[in-house]
Amino acid sequence: MRTKTLKKNKVQVITLGCSKNLYDSEVLMGQLRANKIEVEHETDCDDASIVVINSCGFIDNAKQESIDTILDYAAAKKEGKIDKLFVTGCLSERYKEDLEKDIPEVDAYFGTRDLPRLLKALNADYKHELVGERMITTPRHYAYFKISEGCDRPCSFCAIPLMRGKHVSTPIEELVNEAKRLAAAGTRELLLIAQDSTYYGLDLYGKRRLADLLRALSDVPGIGWIRLHYAFPAGFPVDVLDVMRERDNICKYLDMPLQHITDRMLTSMRRGTTKAKTEELVAMIREKVPGVALRTTLIAGYPGETLEDHEETLEWVKKTRFDRLGVFQYSHEENTHAYSLIDDVTAKEKKRRAEAVMAVQQPISLAINSARIDKVVKVLVDRKEGKHFIGRTEQDSPEVDNEVLIPAAAHYLRVGDFADIKITGAEEYDLTGEPA
Repeated sequence: MRTKTLKKNKVQVITLGCSKNLYDSEVLMGQLRANKIEVEHETDCDDASIVVINSCGFIDNAKQESIDTILDYAAAKKEGKIDKLFVTGCLSERYKEDLEKDIPEVDAYFGTRDLPRLLKALNADYKHELVGERMITTPRHYAYFKISEGCDRPCSFCAIPLMRGKHVSTPIEELVNEAKRLAAAGTRELLLIAQDSTYYGLDLYGKRRLADLLRALSDVPGIGWIRLHYAFPAGFPVDVLDVMRERDNICKYLDMPLQHITDRMLTSMRRGTTKAKTEELVAMIREKVPGVALRTTLIAGYPGETLEDHEETLEWVKKTRFDRLGVFQYSHEENTHAYSLIDDVTAKEKKRRAEAVMAVQQPISLAINSARIDKVVKVLVDRKEGKHFIGRTEQDSPEVDNEVLIPAAAHYLRVGDFADIKITGAEEYDLTGEPA
């Protein structure tokens, strides 16, 4: 019979998936610390007796990574390397019954809104007074900042409403207080995240109030950059652009996943917009906020996507010249509206189409970056790595966008500080520079 491990009563949290999951893990760890429970996030120490996996259930690859991670730790539990294993997050919310049957070594599975129950299983109390407080896992100078939970959009391909529920906005006052706490602890950049940030406020205030939230956060002393992610194109609140143009500490940056451009695909995807409206919106954003960096995400190989749809997308990407662009290969998700459609684009063809889109984007990205050579830009220094300090411009979000490499041998910079950097070189997805 397996004996209890001699490891100390420490909790190791493993986070899979997106920044929203990371935020949730940080809240969980903040609660555990407040309960005087030792907790760590994805360390190599191997001295924790309890593991909590915050799982992702977004698309096939992410689901498989979550399942593989659960199986690895289930095996570790069998071997006596850990005492308890818990799983929370999106995969657990969506497939709890199947997981309980297939991987019974897990002590308990919890959904995306089961934090009090998870804490109880960890012998901790849910402390209501800690709303907005968490254990930051990113470098201290930037933090993900979740402004709402869930989503009310009917997009045909997306399972997020099944896992995260309906849209729920966090009140402006709570978010401002959280921003003040972060700023006092050294945070310089807030990365605003949500399933749909532009829907913010409709449930609480009866109207979209993202612009009001941005103004309130912009007034928090110490916050140098505020970056907006995951804007939805249909019903986009135009007053957000006025605030972005007027406030120096709101980044001229907008992450707006458009998913596709042909009217056939947009209708089938239930996106609530058209090609003409999308092009009008992109033009208006660029007109109202000169110099704005537009990031978008597209889906390749959606059911019924023809070669003509694909070619039209390639031409549109060439013409629109997005500053940043990423592509997902379509994943056929059960219980979504699109699941009733025939998944008729082969995996090989999905991959080819995704690569074709990125092949079009690559020279665009190089041209945009090359145009910055000899210009001086404001850079936030993220870290020192090898022979370089590595930072980002106002046009770049962590992990997904470009970085600026500054030689460390010739220059000293302090991580977490802003610096004026003269760009000296450019590649497709990176810049090099030196202090101005």
